[in-house]
Amino acid sequence: MDQHKAESIKQSILYSHKVAQLSKALWKSIEKDWQNWIKPYDLNINEHHILLIAYQLEGASISDIAKFGVMHVSTAFNFSKKLEERGLLTFSKRQTDKRNTYVFLTKEGENLLVETLETYNPTNYGVYSGSLPIKELYGKFPEFSELMSIVKHIYGQDFMGIFENSISKIETEFKEEDGKLVSLSKSESEAKSS
Repeated sequence: MDQHKAESIKQSILYSHKVAQLSKALWKSIEKDWQNWIKPYDLNINEHHILLIAYQLEGASISDIAKFGVMHVSTAFNFSKKLEERGLLTFSKRQTDKRNTYVFLTKEGENLLVETLETYNPTNYGVYSGSLPIKELYGKFPEFSELMSIVKHIYGQDFMGIFENSISKIETEFKEEDGKLVSLSKSESEAKSS
């Protein structure tokens, strides 16, 4: 008997329905909060996500952006072009890979991205606020190990590797000062100019 075969159609439908409803409810809250966060920077969610991915990967192919950004390749390309027109990204080919087009943050793009991260205020976000009772009860936020396993089996280990690297990059390249996120490179350059 196939081990992946559903025990019953009813259980399968109930499970799929729960995942769909909960995911949609979470996404709706995240989408509204994310849009409000980046609105002052004249960015939409896809554009901000592309800036984040280009920053995290230190140059990303359009295919990488589409895969990690969970968007269609044409969406990744079109929004990347808009960011290039604003001077926030550059397009180029790598000497070792002439087939793919890569995007890199410009200094202006990196500065804008860092500014968005530095203005993040967790009290404005429903998912964060909704997670606080769990943190208070268990002393930590949910770790999502089961959800991460599901995503890994859908999108693969490459996706999870990029996800884990993106978390690590934020942990190592930013520090918290006075309840705000501050880029270490910005903090260092300010210290040198003092």
